[in-house]
Formats: sequence, structure tokens, C-alpha cells
Amino acid sequence: MNKKEVLEIRKLFNKDRCRIERICGCYVDGHKEKKLEMKEAFLSLPEEEMFKYIEIFKRTLSGAIGKNLLNLEFPLEEELGEGRQKLLLALRDSALKDESLLDSFYDKMIDTYLFPENYLILLIYGVYDIPSRTSDGLEMDDASDYMYQFILCSICPVSLSKPGLCYDADSNAFIDRIQDWMVQKPDLGFLFPAFNDRNTDLHSMLYYSRNPEDLHPEISGEMLGCPLPIPAKGQKEAFSTMVEETFGADCGFEVARTIHENLNQILEEKKEDPEPAALGKADVERLLAGCGASREQLEHFGEEFDREAGEHGSLMAANVANARRFEVKTPDITVQVSPDRTDLVETRTIDGQECLVIRLDGEVAVNGIRIHPVHKDD
Repeated sequence: MNKKEVLEIRKLFNKDRCRIERICGCYVDGHKEKKLEMKEAFLSLPEEEMFKYIEIFKRTLSGAIGKNLLNLEFPLEEELGEGRQKLLLALRDSALKDESLLDSFYDKMIDTYLFPENYLILLIYGVYDIPSRTSDGLEMDDASDYMYQFILCSICPVSLSKPGLCYDADSNAFIDRIQDWMVQKPDLGFLFPAFNDRNTDLHSMLYYSRNPEDLHPEISGEMLGCPLPIPAKGQKEAFSTMVEETFGADCGFEVARTIHENLNQILEEKKEDPEPAALGKADVERLLAGCGASREQLEHFGEEFDREAGEHGSLMAANVANARRFEVKTPDITVQVSPDRTDLVETRTIDGQECLVIRLDGEVAVNGIRIHPVHKDD
């Protein structure tokens, strides 16, 4: 799913055009015991309660694609026979009305999810009558050829509110606040099936993790049967390793700066595209060649890429580039520069030592103190 498709589904989560028909949930304590189960027609909920649930569902479809939101595909073996896709299909086709299927899903999630505290498993079922669009992108609500039936799962930690004093209007006094178990923002979740090309894609799902460095592989792999891509931080580390291995001793300051500038140029060119900029093996090889890598240096690049990212893997440009800053780091010093002013930084050899030289341009402050650069007479 791309940004536009995610946004289209998120727009269904509001009171006026709500397409959620049913909500189910299971509250689990820190001992992995079910404390409460719920089953409701979503539109029968009190309005304030409905709004709070909607915020949770919107949050489950938030974040950057390729970082918090991941497009996952089912391996063929998971789509056949008793593969793990079967339960998800059955849940969707039952419109979450089959209690035995719900219990089976809850039990598998409880057995698999590695979380030591209380949490809430939420499931919703929705139906979207997909409106056709004109060639210029306008929706025609009265023209629809397809229905998108989906389930969305959100798993939310439940924790005690903080103790403290609060004002009680009835007694006109400050009193001790009662601690309540509060549902927090979702930790992870998924949308099944995916909404690709504005239609149902049973072969894929959209997976969400609040922490992009902890993707909960036990859920994606053991529970859902879908392999995960490399996490965002891992992609950055893999790319850095490829650059260092390719350039070897020639991996100097200018090489790093040129790569930074070229990556940010790719991001700038693709910023209006709904699809995130992905770098496959050929893309990264062209990038390194454009930054000065020779044929000899690129001779074994393909093997290095396969080792770091997988034979058919790809890296998200937003995960390997830093569009917010240009950073130079030593064990004792870290220098951060605006990404569009890398021209202010260069290296020079002074008294036999390679030094980082930063041109002081404009107003300069040290620990908040404005200073005046010293200009020595020739």
C-alpha cells in the first residue's frame, strides 16, 4: 500500500463516513489470562467511546511506510491448506461473528505476543464500497464496482494512570485521584487484506509497529506467517557497510558527502510520489558508481548487497539517508550541519594531521554566547 491508499482507508475511520460494522476485544493481564471479552456493533457504541476507539484505529495506520508501516506478503505455503492466512480469511469472512474463531485468534495472539504487562486486543470488521474515480482523480460515490472487506487488529498496552491530586467540582476541593487502568496507543497491529491498487489484495497485509526498531517478529512470523524486511536502523547499517566495503581505503569525507547529497536529491525528486523511494541492488550500485566507485571496487558489490540486504531485497531511501542533518562524528566530537549547507564543511591537512574545517558563516554562538570570529591580519 502507498501513502494515498493508507490515507483512503484512514478516512473511513470517522463518525460521518464510518465503515466499521463490528468491534471485538479481549483484555489480557500480565499472567496471560483473559479478563474480559467484548463484542459490539460499532455504531451502537456511545459517541465519546466511539471517538476514542477511532483514534486507536487511525494510529494503527500511521507513521512512515517502510518504517512503522510495512507491506508484508504471504509466502505461498501460508496461503495453502492450513497456512496461517486461513484464520485471517475466516475471521474476515465471518464478519467477526464466529466466537470460536475469535477465541482461536485471541489464544494464538496471547501465546505468541511477548509482552509482560496488561494489554487489549482489538479487532474490527469493515466494508468499503470503493467509489470509482475519474481520470483527474475525482471520486464518483454513485459509481462503484468493488467492495473491500477488511479486518484491522490493534494491540494496545493497558497501564495504571499516575497518582496525584485533582480538583473535584462537587466538593469544591482537591482530592486524591483514583488510579484507573488506561488503554494506551497501539503497540502494533495489522490491516488484512491489503488495499493495493485501490482493491482487495489477499496476498498481502499492512503491518504496523509503533517502534520501528522492535517490529515484533514473533507476531509477523509465528502468528501471521509473513517474513519481515530489515528494520529501518538495520537498513542504515547495511547501507553503511556496503559503502565502506566498496570504497575501502578510498572511503573519505568527500565520498560520504557526495552520497549524502545524492540520496537527498533522490528523496527530493520522489517526495510527491505516493510510493516510498526504494533502492534495489542496481539502484545502489548506480548510486555508488555516480559517487566515484570504480569498476574494480564494484566487482563484488552484488555479493555484498545480497549478504546485507538479501538477494531480492531493497532499502528505503528515507531509512538510509538523513534529510534533517549532515553529521560528522568522532569519539569525542559530534558536528551537525544543515543538510543543504554541507559546503561549509571540508577537510584539510594541517601540520600533518587531517582536520575538519568549518567556515563560520553568519552569526556564531557558543553555549548560547554570541561570539565574534577572529580575523588575523595577513
